[in-house]
Amino acid sequence: MEEKIEFKTVSKISEGSFKEKGSKFIAYCIPFIEEESLKTELNNIKKIHPQARHICYAYKIGVTKVKTRANDDGEPNNSAGTPILGQINSFNITNVLIAVVRYFGGTKLGVGGLVTAYKTAAKEAILTNTITTEVLKSTFDIEFSYLHLQQIMRLLKANGAKIISIDQNNMDRNLLQFEIEHHIATTLMNQLKEHLIQPI
Repeated sequence: MEEKIEFKTVSKISEGSFKEKGSKFIAYCIPFIEEESLKTELNNIKKIHPQARHICYAYKIGVTKVKTRANDDGEPNNSAGTPILGQINSFNITNVLIAVVRYFGGTKLGVGGLVTAYKTAAKEAILTNTITTEVLKSTFDIEFSYLHLQQIMRLLKANGAKIISIDQNNMDRNLLQFEIEHHIATTLMNQLKEHLIQPI
């Protein structure tokens, strides 16, 4: 059995804010696992803040293979997205998106002031969230004969797997998707293969 892999992430959407010389920075900390949903999340924030001058963001996804991105949305290079990402890394969390909305107050803050503002707003949003420690899980699809159904269910239960969906079409070709802790996956898949059940 492989070693259990744990990671920290956030459990809900939370907010944080920071004000400086008339400018207001509002941060949103959002659970985030798919890059494809980035546009939707940003559009949701734009609907709430249609008059905002900038919406800068950073995200981090993945556990064994980590992907990050930082965006300054028109602010000076590395004055917004990078400080936001820095807070994500500082709290050692993943699968998270932090977007910070800025309302300009009429006075320029300078690069140093912007770094402090975006960093502080992002930090406040994280602090108002709940950070949880989770175990890395993997999802599998298997195809099986109806005759093996009871064996499969017994093996899944014994290994603590969670059934996501099951599609029973006929006697010989049925589909099942399940989720299991990553470190147990190899053991379970070997057990299934012993019963001539193959992943697809």
